[in-house]
Amino acid sequence: MKHLITLSDFQKETVEELIDRAIKQKKGKLRLSVSGKNLILLFFNPSLRTRTSFELAMQQLDGNVVTLNVGGDMWNLEIEDGVVMDGAAQEHIKDAAMVLGRYADAIGIRVFAEGKHWEKDRQDPVIDAFARYAGVPIINMESSLYHPNQALGDIMTIKEQFGSDIGGLPVTITWANHPKPLPMAVANSFLLACSMFGMDIRFVRPEGYDLDNAIMEKAHELAKKSKARIMVTDSIEKGFRGSKVVYAKSWGSIRFYGDKEKESKHRKGLSGWIVDDDKLRLTDNARFMHCLPVRRNVVVSDSVIDSPSSIVYDEAENRLWVQRSVLHHILGGARKQ
Repeated sequence: MKHLITLSDFQKETVEELIDRAIKQKKGKLRLSVSGKNLILLFFNPSLRTRTSFELAMQQLDGNVVTLNVGGDMWNLEIEDGVVMDGAAQEHIKDAAMVLGRYADAIGIRVFAEGKHWEKDRQDPVIDAFARYAGVPIINMESSLYHPNQALGDIMTIKEQFGSDIGGLPVTITWANHPKPLPMAVANSFLLACSMFGMDIRFVRPEGYDLDNAIMEKAHELAKKSKARIMVTDSIEKGFRGSKVVYAKSWGSIRFYGDKEKESKHRKGLSGWIVDDDKLRLTDNARFMHCLPVRRNVVVSDSVIDSPSSIVYDEAENRLWVQRSVLHHILGGARKQ
């Protein structure tokens, strides 16, 4: 069954094909269809780009789509097994998954980390339950660990800017300040994608903001195959110098996971972690990237995100094209004449 949980589950050749098809569709050289197929989207968390792009992608491919907001359009779900359900949850995730799997040809799920216990959140329990019980392909629309469709859109955007061969391209992935801890999914997925494509990666973060060890191990494994380089540093100078791409993202600290008060105190000294003109001048005329939404003048200055160096709207647009490719790949659609 062709789930899309993380890009690293796919061979590089498959990822290349997904992106190539997205580029051809965008240029009007390829028309795809999943006529008669049904997609259900479940949102446990808010969305602007992900919901809009997936709904439009499915409609443009001649398919059917139903979107449900958990806690609003449907019952609250119990995700623990063997519990006495006398609390707030009215339906067990197993029952919901098995029913929705009878209606849909694939299910997309967006569910962020709960933010209390990292060892629990890192298992992606909701995604895992649907993959076990639904009986149809699951598409990860962002979870505790991964955001594969964002990474696909990111790599497509980089290829548009720098050509099809992006091996060795110097890319900076930088932590940025934010009022609260955010999921690590985007940083995880972009790091893994850059590692898969053999880039010269500068992973820049302040002390205390390393990613999960398993993610870093996977990144190094992919890098070994692709001849990518990964430098981890807390030095802005080393991390930005000579880069062609700067990708900014904030994420929470595993060290302070579940203790927002301690992390908030730690972050007070990190207000300088903003992508501004001074940092961009260290680069080799780098393009600025961010998945959006973004806190302006906290994560990135107006002068950078509104400059010709910024390609954030290209990234956002490309989500639509890569998701059309993903849906066609997973649902087994046809080419239109």
